[in-house]
Amino acid sequence: MTTSIRLLARRRFLPLFATQLLNAFNDNLYKTAMVLFVVYSVYSDEAQEAQFSAIASGVFIAPFFLLSAMAGQLADMRDKARIIRLVKAAEVAIMLVGAIGLLVAWQNLECRQSALGAAGRCLAGAPDPALAALAIPLLLLALLCMGIHSTFFGPIKYAILPQHLGRGEVLSGTGLVEAGTYVAILFGTILAGWIPVEVAAGAIVLTALIGYATARHVPEAPAQGAIEPIDWNPFTSSTRLIRATMGNRQVFYAILAISFFWTIGAVLFIQFPPLAKNTLLASKEVASLFLVIFSIGVAIGSIAINHLLKGVVSARHSPVAVIAMGLFVVGFYLVARGWQTDPGGALLDTGAFLAHPGAPLLMLMLLGIAIAGGIFVVPLYAFLTTKVAPDQAARTIAANNIVNSGAMVVGSLLAVGLTAAGVPITEHLLLTAAMCLVSAWLARRLHAVEDASIPEHLLD
Repeated sequence: MTTSIRLLARRRFLPLFATQLLNAFNDNLYKTAMVLFVVYSVYSDEAQEAQFSAIASGVFIAPFFLLSAMAGQLADMRDKARIIRLVKAAEVAIMLVGAIGLLVAWQNLECRQSALGAAGRCLAGAPDPALAALAIPLLLLALLCMGIHSTFFGPIKYAILPQHLGRGEVLSGTGLVEAGTYVAILFGTILAGWIPVEVAAGAIVLTALIGYATARHVPEAPAQGAIEPIDWNPFTSSTRLIRATMGNRQVFYAILAISFFWTIGAVLFIQFPPLAKNTLLASKEVASLFLVIFSIGVAIGSIAINHLLKGVVSARHSPVAVIAMGLFVVGFYLVARGWQTDPGGALLDTGAFLAHPGAPLLMLMLLGIAIAGGIFVVPLYAFLTTKVAPDQAARTIAANNIVNSGAMVVGSLLAVGLTAAGVPITEHLLLTAAMCLVSAWLARRLHAVEDASIPEHLLD
């Protein structure tokens, strides 16, 4: 903990930490505001809502699958700080497009309500079908561009750490980045669920501007190895990168285990809004509360594992952690399945939800899922930057992003397929519990390879 606090006071770490914090905050403020607005205000059908939530996740994830190899090459062959500044400048333009999409969707809803005699703040006089048809594509376009933005930023926020931190500081730095990410997700999610969508439109642009300002203070991080030509073909570069990275067995198992973790996370995040609305009969603020609890839990787990491991990069706690995560998922499923409330009444607001006799147990199960997830995944990210040469770190993270995104897309497609087949949204939770077993097996394989390798102190 002392090492973590000391790092936050260092210029070699603080500007990067602040930049990635704002990046995660803005990503989730925009994504959550968009999904909650569409699910709760545009559609009125459970299948359509679940489908849109899955499509939005797929749109955001797709660039990671296609462009991560190029992003990793650029990060290893160019100054990482300069790439961060370029990416954050692009975010300002992307968020302007997203803000326009949110404002168009909001105005058309207000005008439709005014036309029906309901309270509204219509500025245009009447709903415009052409603008209404444009709103969803604009929102998804901005989401796609944010996915591209995050694809190029993602490898750097971990790969730059060994360049600016000492060997004994990398696990603390990784834990802080992971915890900070989820604290930022927490605040972005809270705001998205509680502030009006038109206010969210302004907030995402303002946050992008602040993020660009902090990015300008990240210390230089030039390429550390030989400068090689960049392969701009997304398919050949991805294949070559994955093949090269998977030759390291510790990295291989770490990437596979992380991928299953994020598949589980993707399915859960897809489920939360429609599950809150249609199974728990709760408002969008409650759906936002679920995301908040999940984010708090992962942040707690991310800090706790650094204390448990005392700065040593190891997967020894990961198998037990993900088994515990699966058990908490089953507990969450059982509580949600037995949930009872008045189906003819209004959606439960946050106060009514918290007063429900099943709410404390449901939230406890969700918190347990997230804490166990944080304990599981943080050491695995540290493997990706400490078990390879410094000039390969960004490409290793990029290879991880490719495999992660492919697994998350599969998870999104499974969720869409189950919904199309008429499987209730609650039953989808059992899929995530089953995937925890696979993650536990992979983490156990990683720990076995780790035990068989040369002790780390002999490599110093």
